[in-house]
Amino acid sequence: MANHKSAVKRNLQSQKRRLRNRAVKTRIKGIVKQIGLLGKDTDATTAADVLNTAQSTIDKASKKGVLHPRTAARKISRLTKSVNRSIA
Repeated sequence: MANHKSAVKRNLQSQKRRLRNRAVKTRIKGIVKQIGLLGKDTDATTAADVLNTAQSTIDKASKKGVLHPRTAARKISRLTKSVNRSIA
C-alpha cells in the first residue's frame, strides 16, 4: 500500500480510471459484436446506423485516451470494410 498522501490519491485515481476505461472498452466490444452479427439480409440503412454508432463510440474512446488514435482508426477501417462486404 502507498505510504504518501499523494501516492494514495494516485492509486484511487488510477482505480477510477481503470473502471471507466474498462466500461468503455466493453461497450466497444459489444458494438463490434453487433456488427459481426449483421448478415447478408440486413438492409443498408440498418448497417449504416450500427456502423455510425460504432464509429462514434470508438472515436469518443480515442478522444478520452482509452484507445490509441491509430488503434481507433484501424478498428473503424476494419469495421467499415466488414459492413461494406456484408451488405454488398
